[in-house]
Amino acid sequence: MKKFQPGSRYMLLAGTSLALALAGCGGGGDGGSHVAQQDFGYTGLNLISQDGLKFKDLNKDGKLEPYEDWRLSPEVRAQDLVSRLTLAEKAGLMMHGTAPVLNDTTGAGTGNAYDLDALNTLINTQFVNTFITRMGGAPQTMAEQYNSIQKLAEQSRLGIPVSISTDPRNHFQYTLGASAGSSGFSQWPETLGFAALNDPALTRHFGDIARQEYTAVGITQALSPQADLATEPRWPRINGTFGEDADIAKAQVQAYIEGFQGSTSGIVPGGVVAVVKHWVGYGASKSGFDGHNYYGRFLTYPGNNFAYHLKPFEGAFAANVGSVMPTYSFPDSTVTVNGITIEQVGAGFDKALLTDLLRGNYGFKGVILSDWGITSDCDTNCLNGTPTGVAPSFIGFGTPWGMETATKLQRYVKAVNAGMDQFGGVTESQYLIQAVQQGLLTESRLTESAYRILLQKFQQGLFEKPFVDATAAATIVGNATFQAEALDTQRRAMVLLQNNNATLPMALTGKKVWLYGVNASVAQSYGFTVVSNVADADVAVLRVSTPYETLHPNYMFGSMQHEGSLAFVDGAADYEAIKAAAAAPKSIVSVYMDRPAILTNVQDKTSAILANFGASDAALFDVITGKGKPQGKLPFELPSSMVDVAAQKEDVPHDTASPLYPFGFGLSY
Repeated sequence: MKKFQPGSRYMLLAGTSLALALAGCGGGGDGGSHVAQQDFGYTGLNLISQDGLKFKDLNKDGKLEPYEDWRLSPEVRAQDLVSRLTLAEKAGLMMHGTAPVLNDTTGAGTGNAYDLDALNTLINTQFVNTFITRMGGAPQTMAEQYNSIQKLAEQSRLGIPVSISTDPRNHFQYTLGASAGSSGFSQWPETLGFAALNDPALTRHFGDIARQEYTAVGITQALSPQADLATEPRWPRINGTFGEDADIAKAQVQAYIEGFQGSTSGIVPGGVVAVVKHWVGYGASKSGFDGHNYYGRFLTYPGNNFAYHLKPFEGAFAANVGSVMPTYSFPDSTVTVNGITIEQVGAGFDKALLTDLLRGNYGFKGVILSDWGITSDCDTNCLNGTPTGVAPSFIGFGTPWGMETATKLQRYVKAVNAGMDQFGGVTESQYLIQAVQQGLLTESRLTESAYRILLQKFQQGLFEKPFVDATAAATIVGNATFQAEALDTQRRAMVLLQNNNATLPMALTGKKVWLYGVNASVAQSYGFTVVSNVADADVAVLRVSTPYETLHPNYMFGSMQHEGSLAFVDGAADYEAIKAAAAAPKSIVSVYMDRPAILTNVQDKTSAILANFGASDAALFDVITGKGKPQGKLPFELPSSMVDVAAQKEDVPHDTASPLYPFGFGLSY
């Protein structure tokens, strides 16, 4: 990072950061003698001197305002700042847009450089200052690009810093709208792997490492974790959960949030705001279809088990989670919990879920952030699927379930009155302004949401130190120490399901190996000789994935998601490889379990079966050769058949009639 000479208005202030626990010591009548100077890092703002201390002139008026005084508490500062906001600025704060990138052909914000002209308009004309990033690239480049955004924010009327969010980046599976590309971040198992190990201390440690990597490049909000339960085995979003057991998920969710937020007591300087999702019951998806799709908008509770799906969120509240994201979906029949009846609309529009249950019964005081696109129109193709031969598109896509025929203005009003603070994926503040001008919303209601959003920025220390050291980012993100710990967790999180005749661990001497789905150079580095004919092999090693179907190819998310059958069938490439490998004296099959695979017709064709939840080839060969040991236990049961899957209840955990491998199963050696 470029350093400027002391004495210029670009000065770097030395000194230790003042802990927010001490920040409430008042306006400075003590002359600053007992207060350490805040370290601002880089700033392009003029500085105000008072009581022997320096303060940023955020609003450029030459006077020290309460919100500029870092000695005051975040609450006092947020109250002062929100009193200075115009209606348009309050409405802008309630938008959580997509950071635009150059040469973006998808509209999803994927690329390697931000469109700073577009961002300048959004920040300084529309007053939007929270964005999701889907940008990739080298960590140093990401950090430099982030700093460019904060320079634009310093130019704004009140100098409000920008907050940047992201979908998960530290795992293996990438699905647009659910996760982001890794861009060099340390690679850990999916959250299912942490559930398989069921070690909250490890999960908290992972969260702390991810927090360091996020903040190194300027990411200050995590659109995670998923507190949803994997009670419906066909559901496409299982890979992001902590499995189907509510008690395990509760402990894991709490630990994850404490790691990311950097504290057991809530948001602190240097912490990343966690956004727990999806409030509430998203995993009880009818027939396993996902709520991104119109055909998957329903939740169902044939086991009357709604309350069970609330339990993991109790872990989030115990960790003082910063934000909550409601689900797209809604129950297909009347559900009442704690005397509160849920409305037949998406959770983002439901006052019973957001105000009565979340804020009332659970006392949540943080930011409620909508999932993406709930106020957008869903056109004919979105509702019914595109015609045959026409590729699905995000054009005309929305998720306003239960409010499909309403206008955009009506959706915004309904959501805000339900309790919504911020809207994901949009920058349409004009609708909130119109709603106030037309008497449909009060400005005081927008003030409440603006206060909650600003409070978190103050709690994180963003007003004092919004910029990052771009050079340091290259040494923090994905460093060797972090990656070594991630690799160890990949190994340990595997679940050994079958190990006939002590196939594993396996000695290397003289072994010829036939490979499927594995990098040959990795096998060779472990001393194996790779052969092209399975008949010549001593052992076959295969990496396969849980089977799936694409049942709705004419829907945008339906075309990308894994739906339907979990069973291996003749003609499928992975299953044909498994059958071919049976010709070797021994075969080892590693199955990536983004959903619970049915292995009934795999057991008799292989010597050893390992379930993985995101693991590199190196992690697999470490386990095969005994360098690492699989310690995981299944975070969900593995059914025997699709007949059993069809008969189970979507809202009830581990309830198939005759599971091939029960919940919690796992061998060891």
